[in-house]
Amino acid sequence: MDEKVDQLQIRLGKLEKIRELGTEPYPYSFEQSHTILKVIEQADELIENQQIITIAGRMLAVRGKGKASFCNIQSQHKRLQVYIRLDVVGESVFEMFKLCDIGDHLGVAGSLMRTKTGEVTLRASKVELLAKSIRPLPIPKVQEKDGQRVVYDEVKDKEFRYRQRYADLILNPHVSEVFQKRALIFQTIRNYLLEEGFLEVETPTLQSVYGGANATPFVTHHKALDQQFFLRISNELYLKRLIAGGFDAVFEFVKDFRNEGIDRTHNPEFSMLEFYQAYVDYNKIMYHTEKICERCALAVNGKTQFEYEGNTIDMKAPWPRLTMMEAINELGSISLHSMSDSDVQILLKKNGWELEGDYNRGLATQLVFEKTCEDQLVQPTFITDHPRETSPLCKQTRQNPELIERFEVFINGWEIANAYSELNDPVIQRKLMEEQVERGRGGEKETHPLDEDFLRAMEYGMPPMGGIGFGIDRIVMLLTGQSTIRDVIFFPTMRTEF
Repeated sequence: MDEKVDQLQIRLGKLEKIRELGTEPYPYSFEQSHTILKVIEQADELIENQQIITIAGRMLAVRGKGKASFCNIQSQHKRLQVYIRLDVVGESVFEMFKLCDIGDHLGVAGSLMRTKTGEVTLRASKVELLAKSIRPLPIPKVQEKDGQRVVYDEVKDKEFRYRQRYADLILNPHVSEVFQKRALIFQTIRNYLLEEGFLEVETPTLQSVYGGANATPFVTHHKALDQQFFLRISNELYLKRLIAGGFDAVFEFVKDFRNEGIDRTHNPEFSMLEFYQAYVDYNKIMYHTEKICERCALAVNGKTQFEYEGNTIDMKAPWPRLTMMEAINELGSISLHSMSDSDVQILLKKNGWELEGDYNRGLATQLVFEKTCEDQLVQPTFITDHPRETSPLCKQTRQNPELIERFEVFINGWEIANAYSELNDPVIQRKLMEEQVERGRGGEKETHPLDEDFLRAMEYGMPPMGGIGFGIDRIVMLLTGQSTIRDVIFFPTMRTEF
């Protein structure tokens, strides 16, 4: 018989024996006086006054034979040692405890002490079973094979950890720290934006027309309406509708969905922050971006500097700014501004850099930047003034109609955020959206469809504004030192297991 199946059958047998003892192995509730964290924090006081306390958690280790045992109880990823004696808890309770396994949830009452080694320990006077674990946890096993010590540890296997995050969190408590810091980052951003007068809002996940980014959507179907819908690739156009509706500043934390590949920094379902503010341009949005990142670094690490994969990165504002053309010239060592279209096409062909669809000078410029500059942008940097063909939603620069007031933020060679001085001229907006539709017909895969309702909102009168889309998962990766996006998402997208 398979060892795991055998172990499950043994535990089911113990479950029946526990019931025969008159114990319900799955009670409704258990009242705690303290969390394990509070017990650890207040240990000296609790030992001194010998107060009876009650805790609950999962048993993750047990040792001892005969009439006394030690076990470790874990709750909220903190552990406490418990000492259980037959002559204190009674024969029936001790017999029940002997049928408990690693993974079971216990409720324990007693007073606190320190062992001879100084370890804080709860001396149990009562023990209750709160949930029987019938599936053994994948505790590392050590075997001797051909004279060699071999350790089998499923919970260090990345595939296992992502699929069974619950087991990962139980057996690797440090993993929880990443997600606690993730929550802190969200709260830090939320607090900043609320202080700045932004309103937190919600917009549709199911959209009849997708837009706000250049990406391939997931498609679904609504039965009652007999209509095709798309999972949002961005919430941008809905937030702009709210600005048109009279809100001066709005923000939303969202899950976006893009039908794209999976790699170190991409997951098809990912977290974004978008915020929009009326009557400002992209310069004000740069200010907000610097301040948000600076605050998050301070909240998580206590300082603006942190180490990431051998680099010291500093979030302290202000950050340097380079136009895209300046970056290509300085970092890529290419004088693109002085090259003809034929020269640019030769450059692309020589390096094997391919554009989707027909040749386009603006998109070629963006491609050259991506290939020659991005990985050099380790410190936080604003790359500004992109070619107008890169987005139909942005105002042109005040100096050059071929460029737009757009910036991207790069840290560690990754794009972290994308922002505009938002276009609010409905006539120009319609023209640019129609151009994108034509480019899609020309072979460019990821273009905006025409959104008539968004154009209608703009035609009622939309104020000037600045806005940004912010990749939260990548910021969390940086500030928590994680190497892949899967390490900062509880349940990343995976191929079906069964």
